[in-house]
Amino acid sequence: MSVQSSERALSRKQRLQEKQRRQLAVVDTVDKAEAKVRKAEVELAGAVAEAVQVFGDEESASEGLDMRVETIRRFLGIARDEAAAAHRAEAADAS
Repeated sequence: MSVQSSERALSRKQRLQEKQRRQLAVVDTVDKAEAKVRKAEVELAGAVAEAVQVFGDEESASEGLDMRVETIRRFLGIARDEAAAAHRAEAADAS
C-alpha cells in the first residue's frame, strides 16, 4: 500500500513541477515580448519625433502620418524620456 501511495505522491509532484515549468516558460515568453514591444515603441517614438520636425508641428505630423495628435504627443513624451535617460547615462559615465 505504501508503494502505491508513494507513486501517487511522486506523480502529483511531477505534475506540479511540470505545471510550474510551463508557467515559468510562459512568464519568460511574456517578459521577452514586452521587452520587444518597449524597444519598438522607443524606435517609433524617435521616428514620430523626427516626423514632427520634418512636418513642422504636431498637427501637421498628425495629418501626414494619419495619427491622432494625442498619440503623437504620447510618442513625443516617450522620445523625451529616452533622451533624458540617455543624457543621464552619459553624465554618469563622464563622472
